[in-house]
Amino acid sequence: MREKLEFLVCVWFLLCGFCFGRFVVEKNSLKLTSPESLKGVYECAIGNFGVPQYGGTLVGTVVYPKANQKACKGFDEVDISFKSRPGGLPTFVLADRGDCYFTLKAWNAQNGGAAAILVADDKAEPNITIPSALISKSLGDSIKKAISNGEMVNVNLDWTEALPHPDERVEYEFWTNSNDECGPKCDSQIEFVKNFKGAAQILEQKGYTQFTPHYITWYCPEAFVLSKQCKSQCINHGRYCAPDPEQDFSKGYDGKDVVVQNLRQACFYKVANESKRPWLWWDYVTDFSIRCPMKEKKYTKECADQVIQSIGVDLKKIDKCIGDTETDVENEVLKAEQDVQIGKGSRGDVTILPTLVINNRQYRGKLDKGAILKAICAGFEETTEPAICLSEDVETNECLENNGGCWQDRAANLTACKDTFRGRVCECPVVQGVKFVGDGYTHCGAPGSLRCEINSGGCWKKTQDGTTFSACAEDRLQGCKCPPGFKGDGVNSCEDVDECKDKVACQCPGCKCKNTWGSYDCSCSGGLLYMREHDTCISNAARAEYSSSFVWIIILGLATAGVAGYAIYKYRIRRYMDSEIRAIMAQYMPLDSQADIPVHHPPRGDI
Repeated sequence: MREKLEFLVCVWFLLCGFCFGRFVVEKNSLKLTSPESLKGVYECAIGNFGVPQYGGTLVGTVVYPKANQKACKGFDEVDISFKSRPGGLPTFVLADRGDCYFTLKAWNAQNGGAAAILVADDKAEPNITIPSALISKSLGDSIKKAISNGEMVNVNLDWTEALPHPDERVEYEFWTNSNDECGPKCDSQIEFVKNFKGAAQILEQKGYTQFTPHYITWYCPEAFVLSKQCKSQCINHGRYCAPDPEQDFSKGYDGKDVVVQNLRQACFYKVANESKRPWLWWDYVTDFSIRCPMKEKKYTKECADQVIQSIGVDLKKIDKCIGDTETDVENEVLKAEQDVQIGKGSRGDVTILPTLVINNRQYRGKLDKGAILKAICAGFEETTEPAICLSEDVETNECLENNGGCWQDRAANLTACKDTFRGRVCECPVVQGVKFVGDGYTHCGAPGSLRCEINSGGCWKKTQDGTTFSACAEDRLQGCKCPPGFKGDGVNSCEDVDECKDKVACQCPGCKCKNTWGSYDCSCSGGLLYMREHDTCISNAARAEYSSSFVWIIILGLATAGVAGYAIYKYRIRRYMDSEIRAIMAQYMPLDSQADIPVHHPPRGDI
């Protein structure tokens, strides 16, 4: 009898979401900014209820109520309101532990207008929407003392590091159940799947996430394997069990029916994943809940097969994966599910349905599309988030206000501000395949000689009457300088210099000056010609005489060079011939001047 009671208690604990397993407290940061004596960063536990603002922060002022300090009744009963006045900081209620559940404390604080409560519980309750945290007794006593002394206590609840965000892909798991007769928990699960399906499939298809569904099963104690309870709730000789859907062994579906449908969903995912279409799991689970509900007595293999065939996944492979559920053998899929149910590293055991694990960290909060999407977005490395994480419904675009304080080129519509889920970063952009360099706050520009090719290096540039001028010079690595004929800062403007008005050109007698954009035209009266290099006017005849003399000088120079070259050539030829003749004669008769020079006879073969 005692063993049977233990068995039933085990089932009851599973139904209620409690198990004796390895529990890991998820933490985030609590930063006290005032008073000076309490300044610092403290650890606090994320509540297993309420809605943590994953990826964000919440700043407020702590209030310790004079009455109802345990928050076990509504604050309206003691005429206390925590609603912030316009322009005021949100209110965080500090409540004492005891006399009632933490969830009731949070509920009362929320109804009283609080933005957060500094207590938490590990029992999930619906409708708690404010963040909750559990702080240490010593910290709570210090805060109470500061408040009693009339000091303002400001707190910053920080969730930016509550989830790991190592890279550009988020891995998350959803521990669920095919049972649709377990009340509000089952209803919330299927409602979440329906609402989140679109976002989940987009993230999965584009490679932003890797999703894996999981299912909790328990095994029947060896002493009860042949009992009626085990036979009705377990498959494969008591290895894999689930609670009776209606908690009544005498009517409706049995726990083993739930195990088989859970196995079918797991096998569907396995086959779909092998065909590179894991996102089809969301379609199957949604359609199965609509077409095959328990209430209509359609929670059957036949109905499930019809759904599978309509989606286009190989039914034979799924049946092979399920195998024979009546035999005394292990099922590969369910055995693996039981193994991963045990926590490893920073993740605790999975004991409650539903459970969401993101980047190997258990999610705490409401099973809601918006809240879950925010939590997943918080798991991306900053600047790698997909567009869906940067939509207005999920986060605030900080680049829209004052460009986030980053560098900006309004004329070229370029900015270093990059919106992220956690805020913004100032990072020089990539333009036409060229990575701009700079600090991102005050300066960004293309490197080296390429800088003038892209947006004129951020310098002034203008085209007028078919002529283009730029203040960017290729021989300068940075900076802008107006070109000759212009004056200005070279960045925002360069104004044409009026050389005629300023009398810096065309000042010769008889010259007539006309200013042009970026230059000037100068003409001479009386048929004279203007020489820009010398800023003077000369006559056509003088120019012709000058040109003729110049030509004759060139011709005479060339003729002189030719004669000199010919003379040198003749001289060198004569000397060469003389030396050759003397060498030949020396072979036959010594010359007086070469009496002592030995005669070299050539080899006979050369005669």
